[in-house]
Amino acid sequence: MTATILARLITDEARATRIADALSELFEPEELAASAFEMPEADALPAAVPRPKRQEAFREGAMGTLLPDQALPWLVELHFGEAPDEAEIRALVAGIAGPEAGAALVFESIAAQDWIATALEGLKPVDAGRFTVHGAHDRGHLAPNRINIEIEAALAFGTGHHGTTRGCLLHFEDWVKRRKPRRAGLAPREAIVDIGTGTGVLAFAAARITHDFVWAGEMDPDSVRIARANARLNGVGPHVRPVVARGLQHPDLRARGAYTLVFANILARPLRGLAPEIAAATTPGAELILSGLLLPDVPSILAKYRAFGFHLVAKRHLEGWASLLLRRGGGKPRRA
Repeated sequence: MTATILARLITDEARATRIADALSELFEPEELAASAFEMPEADALPAAVPRPKRQEAFREGAMGTLLPDQALPWLVELHFGEAPDEAEIRALVAGIAGPEAGAALVFESIAAQDWIATALEGLKPVDAGRFTVHGAHDRGHLAPNRINIEIEAALAFGTGHHGTTRGCLLHFEDWVKRRKPRRAGLAPREAIVDIGTGTGVLAFAAARITHDFVWAGEMDPDSVRIARANARLNGVGPHVRPVVARGLQHPDLRARGAYTLVFANILARPLRGLAPEIAAATTPGAELILSGLLLPDVPSILAKYRAFGFHLVAKRHLEGWASLLLRRGGGKPRRA
């Protein structure tokens, strides 16, 4: 399997989020995946990755607000689809966060199969509401009264261990408690779609609860192949068949036009771009479960979707990531 190129930089929160956001805007998702997160155990990283100079822990901004904590180290990780021009990437980072940041980038080549296999073997089952997401190695150690979803991630995103996936599952748990999923035709069918399904975790959870077909799309063909295999593994193959699609740009997905629930666990930039498309495809009263958001992304996402008639119902913060539940139409928002 072809090795992937990873660039790392440890810096402060402000620079880390600025670099990740700016590069995500400059590159297509298949070219670059950029992330930034707090690394309290930065000493566990290779010694070759330079550490930032420690500054004061708290700085007060306008109107008494606190600016980002400059003392705690943050890690920027840049995963490249193809080998990049390192000089060009350093120049871009230098332009965003200063020459020291550009010079401090550390590039390395990683054998994709090796680290994925190692990571999956070490993952423990994760509980989120009534759901347990697990790997094959824990198949014999699961509670029978849970909705157990088995995922082998391979190269697709979504083992259930990430805060974004768990946040979405918890929001879905709340959604289920407020609805009456169809049983033997006694309640209306739900029309549910999972945009950017990855390994299929959210689509599988919805199919297991509603006993109906759940539409799912994913732009990466390898992820679609893996999600279909995972669907068969979890016994929901007849109910979930992911297709290759950007957003809802596939005949199977566009044809619905009346979704009552939309999952979109992707990133802030595509979520903003998808707002008109999602609004056109949902019913009055439809609900959205959105994630893949850093905390600073939330205000712009809420403003964008508010313009299309969606309001905030609940918000969760897990591991530095935000997950939102939005509803189209009136009602009073609440916080989780």
